[in-house]
Amino acid sequence: MDEASDVMPSELPIERRQRHTRDRTTSLNSLSRFKSDPSKHIRPRSTLRNRGSNASMKSIGSETDYSEIIAPIPRRHLLQTSQSLHWLRVDTSSGDEWPNRGVSPVSASSVGSVFPNNRMGNRLSFTALMEYEGTAAGPSSTVDARVLEDDQGTVGAERRFVRWMHRNNMKNWVVPLAIAASTLVKWCIGFGTYSGHDTPPMFGDYEAQRHWMELTVHLPVKEWYTYDLQYWGLDYPPLTAYVSWLCGRIGVLIESSWFTLHASRGMETGGSKLFMRATVLVLDLLIYIPALYTFVCAWQGTRSSRKRHAALLTLLFHPALLLIDFGHFQYNSVMLGLTLFAINAFAAGHDLLGAILFVLSLGFKQMALYYAPAIGSYLIGKCIYLGPIHGTRLFLRLALTTTLAFVIMFAPFLPPFSPLSTIAAPITRIFPFGRGLFEDKVANFWCFTNVLVKWKQMFASREGILIKTSTGLTALGFLPAVAALIFGGYKTQLQKDAQNDSMNVSPSMAPAAPSSPTPILPLLPYALLTCSMSFFLFSFQVHEKTILVPLLPLTLLLSGAAPTDDVFLWGALGNNVGVFSMWPLLKKDGLGLQYLAMLLLWNRLIGHNPFKLYYGYFVGLVSSVVHTAIILLHLLEFAVTPPARYPDLFPVLNVLICTPIFGLIWLWSIKRSVEVSWAINGLPGKREKEGPSSAASGISATSSSAAFGHSPMRGETGVRATSLGYASGRGRGQADARRRALVVSAGGDREH
Repeated sequence: MDEASDVMPSELPIERRQRHTRDRTTSLNSLSRFKSDPSKHIRPRSTLRNRGSNASMKSIGSETDYSEIIAPIPRRHLLQTSQSLHWLRVDTSSGDEWPNRGVSPVSASSVGSVFPNNRMGNRLSFTALMEYEGTAAGPSSTVDARVLEDDQGTVGAERRFVRWMHRNNMKNWVVPLAIAASTLVKWCIGFGTYSGHDTPPMFGDYEAQRHWMELTVHLPVKEWYTYDLQYWGLDYPPLTAYVSWLCGRIGVLIESSWFTLHASRGMETGGSKLFMRATVLVLDLLIYIPALYTFVCAWQGTRSSRKRHAALLTLLFHPALLLIDFGHFQYNSVMLGLTLFAINAFAAGHDLLGAILFVLSLGFKQMALYYAPAIGSYLIGKCIYLGPIHGTRLFLRLALTTTLAFVIMFAPFLPPFSPLSTIAAPITRIFPFGRGLFEDKVANFWCFTNVLVKWKQMFASREGILIKTSTGLTALGFLPAVAALIFGGYKTQLQKDAQNDSMNVSPSMAPAAPSSPTPILPLLPYALLTCSMSFFLFSFQVHEKTILVPLLPLTLLLSGAAPTDDVFLWGALGNNVGVFSMWPLLKKDGLGLQYLAMLLLWNRLIGHNPFKLYYGYFVGLVSSVVHTAIILLHLLEFAVTPPARYPDLFPVLNVLICTPIFGLIWLWSIKRSVEVSWAINGLPGKREKEGPSSAASGISATSSSAAFGHSPMRGETGVRATSLGYASGRGRGQADARRRALVVSAGGDREH
């Protein structure tokens, strides 16, 4: 299509102007196939203005001045219709920049073009093309998908709020207002009761955290893990002890009676409770919220600011974490925030910094060990990916950095600061195998099967067998994620070598190893979910609160998905069932109102209707059935008193409902890991044949990059690195250049 058709100077002859008018006003409405029943077609939102109005697109002599022309929106590739809109999007305009990607199973020729292949279609105006996009393309287009989304009520309150703020030129206030609103909600949750409120003599987790501040302030370091273990002995890693010491010191400066040794046990004054609640809130503001903001910028940097702001709101109001940390009372946000900082560092290519941050997460709470197989496998996969020289060098640096970080953390318990035997006390307290397979009713494999098989009675004198069995099942559970990451590093290294050989590049001339992430990085969130869920389902000594560990990667994936995507649906289902699995604990703490309010608020924010059936989605049917069962169990619990013979009837029913859902999420995460691994690496044994042919196609990453006026992207990072937003600034510039190129190409005869 020629842009000259939009130019109508008065000096042109009448016949020339008439010819231009006929060309310009040609519309698909004149075609017979659209005259039959126009009501069947969805009328698109008015993206392009009417050509006859004063607000038309920029032309010669026009009084308006618009900075860009909106080009027709192309159809998405057939494979993208079932994928998340964020985690696996591949930009077709620069797909050749990443030669590691295998051949698509669906031929590009099988997807119909937006432009009709007749001569009239090549001469349509922009208005006609947009009209055709809204009628012929149907709901697959972005405009109609947004219309359908609004009509179906799938747009959450957070997206409407973000959209309203952006339209009123207040987008810079979205992040501060979101953080302030989430902080207010957290503080309101804290007005309720907490674990062990007014229940002497042992109280609960609140008293345990306060008691650890008391111990660390008044006792020497070597006695922290051995003093009066019967009354809330310290059983968390050293970094928790150091943070407790810091908070205790600050509290002593405010009011020394809050942490007096022995005399302050069970302290529940108004001032002490206010101080303890404030410590959780301040640590959350200092560690967890910056980690969330960094994640949105690092992993979703190439998305629009509206999408990033909506994702941040989804993460800020995570109901399970808010109820446990600010209601039940713990400091889980510190551990999760440090882990999230480590993931962000890996996404930026800072592997040594990420390793240190993950060591700090392990040093704060041993539950971070649930992520260790995934993170360790990712780093090993990157070492394999970089090759023998650079990979060995990175491996040695990681080993040295990790060892030094652990040594520094445990230094007060090692010579010359303490006797060597002192180190045994914290290790024994951190890994309490002597407590048994499980304590309370937790929605995992052991409690679920304990209804039929009484594990504790069967192996009362042979508990070592249970420990070995639990370890073996846990390892088998996360083995697929580990294998996918390591195999991905090996496979992409073979692809790089094949490319170098086909391009006749000498290994000595090859570029040095980049400080950038590998193509296997999109696997990391799914691997974290698989590993942590495997630990939760099969490992030893699991508590209800441990579900927070697998819920973190699941919620991160949810934040980048569309409301109708299966990732979003599984994420919403997992979060709701995760909160419900902690209902017995929250009920005992007196947090029933907060429980109900947070579930309703979060589902309203993200726009999720648990009872809506999504045809073609198995998860939609499961969600409807499970949420119906949850409501019925709640009603039954309030209306019926359990018989004296079965006092734990309702907690057991809770376990029977939740455990299958967690098992399905674990299996789904393995399935998604296989799909993502296939998208990155191709099928096993195929890449050796495809590598030379793809490299010999005559299209190089350099030429493609040069066409947009920016430096070429290395094959090691590829298009997926840009799609995940690792270099948000450069990615945003590339997107602008590609948008301009699309407009220019749309103005020509055809887009090649």
